[in-house]
Amino acid sequence: MTASSPLADARPADATARAPWLRPDRWHRPLVGLALAMAALTIVTAVLAIVDPREILGQNAWFKPMKFALSIGLYALTLAWLIAQVRRRRRLADALGTVAVVGLVIEIVIIAGAAAVGTTSHFNVATPLNTSLWTVMAISITVVWLATLVLGVVVALNPGPDAARNLAVRSGVVLGLIGMALAFLMTGPQPHQLDDFQGIAGAHAVGVADGGPGLPFLGWSTEGGDLRIPHFVGLHALQAIPLGALALEALSRRIRALRDPRVRLRLVGIGAVAFAAFLAILTWQALIGEPIVAPSAPVVVASTVTAVASLGAAAAVLALDRVPRASRRREDARM
Repeated sequence: MTASSPLADARPADATARAPWLRPDRWHRPLVGLALAMAALTIVTAVLAIVDPREILGQNAWFKPMKFALSIGLYALTLAWLIAQVRRRRRLADALGTVAVVGLVIEIVIIAGAAAVGTTSHFNVATPLNTSLWTVMAISITVVWLATLVLGVVVALNPGPDAARNLAVRSGVVLGLIGMALAFLMTGPQPHQLDDFQGIAGAHAVGVADGGPGLPFLGWSTEGGDLRIPHFVGLHALQAIPLGALALEALSRRIRALRDPRVRLRLVGIGAVAFAAFLAILTWQALIGEPIVAPSAPVVVASTVTAVASLGAAAAVLALDRVPRASRRREDARM
């Protein structure tokens, strides 16, 4: 991540002093530890997926804990990075990070445990034990959501010197929280579940039953809508948008227009709006029961308009930046 520092011409020691989030000792250690543990769990579950052929809802039993380990590890590392930027109210930020660790550990333990015994973790109310575990999961992830919300406020109250990065972090947190909240759309019982109760209340898929044909590894339905898609995309806005801002900073070494903080700010704003629009489109597509691999004409049109408008706006920002620079060159030539 040090390669993304905006201080391209500064010495490494100066960069660390001016960008405290680069210092490893500033990162929240329990969250970093959780990220490392999830990396190890990813390897373990990958091995188990090879040696254990059991399937749950049409997928290898260990794919789900593997996917959650990857996601939780990335999420934990991102929260640790956010906390590293906090100067005021650092104790509160540290406490929120620890709360998130506890909630995420509870989540992954139940998911991995369910895989080990060959049953589902989410929406499972078949027995009193399953119901209790599902309730604990719901409470723990709600606590993680609330901790992230408060942490987002704390980070917003600790703005850094770069406006584009501040906007990227804030919009990433907001869209990440929206993405997490979309999971609650999955928790209501489906009509077919009420008609023929089989111990499951809630579903990822819309219009079809869970466990049907889906994308390899991801499992996203290829026959109906799937709310996991907008949930996944929104959740990882927390990484995508700040990484986009850091990429602009890195590119500013080669692209002169990006050296202007106002240009980077506008581009990050355009990117955040585009991300929000695509998230809304994916949510709409899932709710109408449409598979991601077979978008209807309205979805294609909405996606195309969003992409073209976003690219056009970005091009306009870069073009408008060239006008004053060209004027300044002409004035310098006259002098």
